[in-house]
Amino acid sequence: MLNFAYYNPVRVVFGKGTIAELAHLVPVDKRIMMTYGAGAMSWMRDGVYDQIMDALKEHSVVEFGDIEPNPRYETCMEGVQKAKREAVGFLLAVGGGSVSDGTKFIAAAIRYEGEDPWDLVAERVPIRSAVPHGCVMTLPATSSEVNSGMVISRESTNEKFGRSDPHLFAQFAILDPETTYSLPERQVGNGIVDTFVHVMEQYMTYDVNAPLQDRQAEAILLTLIEEAPKVKANPRDYNVRANLMWCASQGLNDLLRCGVPGDWSSHAIGHELTAFFGLDHGRTLAILCPAVLRHQRQWKGEKLVQYARRVWGIHGLGDEATIDAAIAKTEAFFQSVGVPTRLRDYDLTPSDCQVVVERFRQRGTRLGERGAIGAHEIEEILALCA
Repeated sequence: MLNFAYYNPVRVVFGKGTIAELAHLVPVDKRIMMTYGAGAMSWMRDGVYDQIMDALKEHSVVEFGDIEPNPRYETCMEGVQKAKREAVGFLLAVGGGSVSDGTKFIAAAIRYEGEDPWDLVAERVPIRSAVPHGCVMTLPATSSEVNSGMVISRESTNEKFGRSDPHLFAQFAILDPETTYSLPERQVGNGIVDTFVHVMEQYMTYDVNAPLQDRQAEAILLTLIEEAPKVKANPRDYNVRANLMWCASQGLNDLLRCGVPGDWSSHAIGHELTAFFGLDHGRTLAILCPAVLRHQRQWKGEKLVQYARRVWGIHGLGDEATIDAAIAKTEAFFQSVGVPTRLRDYDLTPSDCQVVVERFRQRGTRLGERGAIGAHEIEEILALCA
C-alpha cells in the first residue's frame, strides 16, 4: 500500500426530511446566497425549494440560479459579482455536482486578490481563503458535495480545468434521496455512469496490496449494477434512490484513493470532449472508459481479471477472454442505463477529435497511473471510441 494522508471535514446529513436541518447548519448572522442551476425545475416542482426556504425563514437569502451543467467561468463570475454586491457571507449550493463545483469556484473567487480568478483553475494559484458554503444534493453523481474538487469550463477558450484544495470542502452536505425522485432518466443514467467510472479510475490500475480499498471499490460497483435496473423499474423506490445516492457520495469522497494509484485518463480526455463538443460529462466517460480499458489491457490485465471475476462473476475462461468479457459487460451496463458508448452516437468521429489530441500534444500532458498515455496514445484511444 502506498503512503497517504486523508482529510475530510464535511458533515454529511443523510435521509428523509433532513433539509429542515438547514435551520441549524446555516449561520443566521450571515447573508446567504443560494446557488442552483438553470435546470432546477424538477426539484422546485417537488417542493424542495419550499422546504429550503421554510428552513431558512429566519435567514437573509438571495438567489443565483444560472449555473449550467459543466459550470462556466463566465457564469460563475456573475455569481461572484452578485455575492459581492449583496455582501454575502455564506453560500448554499442546491443541485448536482456542477452547481457544487461552480459554488466552490465562486467561494474562492470572491476572496481572490489576483487579477484573473481563472488562474485559480488554469494555473492552480494558491487558494488562501474561501467563503464558507454548504450544499443540498439533488443529483447524485460526482461526490462534489463531499470532496474538495471543482471542474470549471471557459467558453471563450474551450478549456476545462479541475483542481482541489482544502479550502473548497463544504461545511455540510444534506443528502435526501426523496429530492431525486423527479430526475429525468438521462440525468439518472449519467449519474450512475459517473459514479461507476469514478470508482474505476481509483480501482482499475495495478495491485499495491490494498485489499480493503479493492473490496470497497468492488462493493460500490456491485451495488450500482444491482440497483440500476430497480431505479428504472420504480423511480420512486426510496431505498433504491438512497443506495444510489450513497454510492455516488462514496465514489469520490477520497477514501477509495487512499494508498492506491489513480488513473483519471478517462476524465482528462472526457473533459476535452465536453469543452469542444458540449457532451455531458457522464456521457464522455461512457465513451472513454471501455476504450481506455481496451487500450491499456496489457498493463491493467491483473486488475481486469480480478474485476471480471469479482464484479461480473466471469469464470472458466482464459485471461484474455475474461478481459474481453469484462470490458463488454462494462459497456453493456452503461448502455443499459441509457448512456451511449460510442462517438458515432453523437455524430462524431475520431477525426473530429483531432482537436483534443492536438491540445494534449501542445500541453505535453502524460496521463494514466504510469504516466504512459501521451498524445499518440490518446489518438489511439479515441480511435477505439468510434
